[in-house]
Amino acid sequence: MGRLPTAMAAILFGLGWIGGAMAQDYPARPLTMIVPFPAGGATDTLARTLAEQMRGILGQSVIIENVAGAAGSIGVGRAVRSPADGYTLSIGTSTTHMLTGGLYVLPFDLLKDLEPVIQIGSEPLLIAGRKSLPADDLKGLIAYLKANPDKTSVGIAGVGAAGHLAGISFQKETATRFQFVPYRGNAPAMQDLLAGQIDLMIEPASNFRALISTGSIRPYAVTGRTRLPSSPEIPTADEAGLPGFFASLWYGLWVPKDTPGDIIAKLNATMVRILADPSVQKRFEQLGIQISPRDQQSPEALRAFQKAEMERWWPIIKASNVRAE
Repeated sequence: MGRLPTAMAAILFGLGWIGGAMAQDYPARPLTMIVPFPAGGATDTLARTLAEQMRGILGQSVIIENVAGAAGSIGVGRAVRSPADGYTLSIGTSTTHMLTGGLYVLPFDLLKDLEPVIQIGSEPLLIAGRKSLPADDLKGLIAYLKANPDKTSVGIAGVGAAGHLAGISFQKETATRFQFVPYRGNAPAMQDLLAGQIDLMIEPASNFRALISTGSIRPYAVTGRTRLPSSPEIPTADEAGLPGFFASLWYGLWVPKDTPGDIIAKLNATMVRILADPSVQKRFEQLGIQISPRDQQSPEALRAFQKAEMERWWPIIKASNVRAE
């Protein structure tokens, strides 16, 4: 009987050594990063930027696999079903790894079936209106909306998208009412905003950069905690008269559950190093993405943030009876 604990200890020690050896040898072949959107979009561009940097540090190629559909849940599902060996990475956004859980009945659990690696960054939304809208600032816009209930149209990039939910939250916070007009993406909605066919949009700020620079639209406020470096003249919602109104499109990286902790730690350390690179920081600024603060770049921080976002947005989805297209 006395030999059993010793034998068990030897087995556990051996398993620990094997795990450490696996992490040391990892990666021994190319990795795959699943992007849950078509090629050419913001998440795809971000993924390819990171993949190139990872190749230089890890010594292996990172292959981008675009698996689109169902607001990104098809691509996330592919990652969930992949081997937990660190060779399949799941990059995504607040939509694909948080909002879809409130919009769909998913065949997997976003918190339990994926292991967080790092919160990469976020992009605030912009409250923007057609140039002829009779409101000069955010307070004026809110007053206009209150005086004209249900008469203002707000373009959204699909039912259940980040801008749609932010718009619902905006109505609740300001006691206003307006009509949502769903589009198949941001581009056609922005065309109608520019043409004056719709009145407002609340979408990722980088989408409006060209229109802001030409003065073609009226920017009211960004929904972040700080102003945009690219457009410092636009106030935050906090500053413009709607304190505490924050909404963003955020990005993260995950791996399938049961991926060894040493491998997750190696991936996290790689990503932390990449996000600290000045050339990457410059590229992110061009993309309109604000890199997460260093103290928020741990797997634990992403898990806590993801859970907090679910607790914030899922009740809004349920109360508003939003159903994804």
